[in-house]
Amino acid sequence: MRDRFQRDVVLEKPKDRSFGHYATPIAFSLAKELRKSPMIIADELASSFGESDIFSAVEAVKGYINFRLSESFLDEYASWALGNEDEFGSSDANDKILLEFVSANPTGPLHIGHARGAVYGDTLLRLGRRLGYDIRAEYYVNDAGNQIDLLGLSLQLEGQSSVLNMTVEWPEKYYRGEYLTILAEEAVQKFGTAILTDESRQTELALWAKDGVMELIVEDLAAVNIHFDTFVRESTLYDDWERVLEKIGEGVYEEEGKLWIRSSDHADEKDRVVVREDKRPTYLAGDIVYHNRKYEQGFDHYINIWGADHHGYIARVKAAVEFSGHDSKKLEVLLSQMVSLLKEGQPYKMSKRAGNVILMSDISEEIGSDALRFIFASKKSDTPLEFDVEVLKKQDSSNPIFYVNYAHARIQTILAKSDLDLDEVMAARLLGLNEDADALLFEALLLPEVIDDAFHSRQVQKLPDYLKSLSARLHKFYYDHRIIGNEDEAKMLKLFLVVALSLRTGLSMMGITAKDSM
Repeated sequence: MRDRFQRDVVLEKPKDRSFGHYATPIAFSLAKELRKSPMIIADELASSFGESDIFSAVEAVKGYINFRLSESFLDEYASWALGNEDEFGSSDANDKILLEFVSANPTGPLHIGHARGAVYGDTLLRLGRRLGYDIRAEYYVNDAGNQIDLLGLSLQLEGQSSVLNMTVEWPEKYYRGEYLTILAEEAVQKFGTAILTDESRQTELALWAKDGVMELIVEDLAAVNIHFDTFVRESTLYDDWERVLEKIGEGVYEEEGKLWIRSSDHADEKDRVVVREDKRPTYLAGDIVYHNRKYEQGFDHYINIWGADHHGYIARVKAAVEFSGHDSKKLEVLLSQMVSLLKEGQPYKMSKRAGNVILMSDISEEIGSDALRFIFASKKSDTPLEFDVEVLKKQDSSNPIFYVNYAHARIQTILAKSDLDLDEVMAARLLGLNEDADALLFEALLLPEVIDDAFHSRQVQKLPDYLKSLSARLHKFYYDHRIIGNEDEAKMLKLFLVVALSLRTGLSMMGITAKDSM
């Protein structure tokens, strides 16, 4: 009987704070089953709470149940948070998760499309770790196949043109950019000029160059505070192909001299080739071995962050997971949409160093890594993002990262101006605060809820949204109320310490160190 009436209770935050801190419409969902009016159910449920140290009031209003947290509870929670900064916003989650993101081909520097997935993945990683999940960050290096062959060709041609001053006939498809010129110069120093003209050494040159490009990628990621635990190279996986193929068994078949996987049996629009007529494995074959390798490590969950152009690839990979004897429901694929950049309202010019793309490093250098991380995390990842780099260079409230950092720095400035010592401030009880202070304290203490929601919904933009909202409330409170010299100065400063803690912790979840002065 008890199980029959168990429900997930939805808690909402009333826009009108006079209704309380939280409200639930649970009575409406129970009305049909209990054959009672929602207002009667709400009255009965509200009256069942009795006295509580957590709530100062639990009231039924037009079928809703409203909850007001007690001052003593908020005060105790605030004191606990200030004394346990590392635990504030954490939980006891302990699942093991393998999170793969970026995984850009080692054929050129990262562009802004890669940057969005990188920031999204790293923010998700930090949120999950804060909640207690055991998460490994992994980069899958696609260092085999046609793109590596093309790198060798492109590098030889670039070297012949820019280093040897030869006339070159460029093919229709090739990699371009200043990074190739630099690599070509380094190749001559290491191997001599023959490496640029001997076609038989293209593969040797490509294998050397891809390692150089990966070093550049790792440097670009580190510059925006993104680091990986493991790198898995596609080129190391094919020795395991025959064993994995045997696991798949009847999930593959031969036709027209090719080997196909029956991915159409698992929601794919058609079967896919995994081994070509010339017996070379396709890109999908590498992914099949890679995902089998992932699953054999025994994680509880697997998350891949891919570019939106890989949407059609999801079904075939999940099919391969099933044929390999694993549970594809444990594999979650998140998509990262494209980015459009403006500069003073006009399309941002392509980089000379990259040829035909906008480099992540160019934007990071122009607006700073903090601004890059904040703006790239500020919109739902599967929707397009457009922003003007000039806005993010401004030192005013139009720049969101400046606005949030200024809130944290403002608090540090006020604390430094006070004659009260820290012990006196920490000992203050946050009781009898005015309505604005109560609202600011409540919002500051919402950070753990935001972290949990942002991670489990996979919508990391909820964190920067929260930080902007909290900063706005802090700035308004500062302008509306005198702090230094107020009879409740100690309370106000303790309140500000809680706000600073939430701002600082929230920014750290985005890979950003809060500024103490500006």
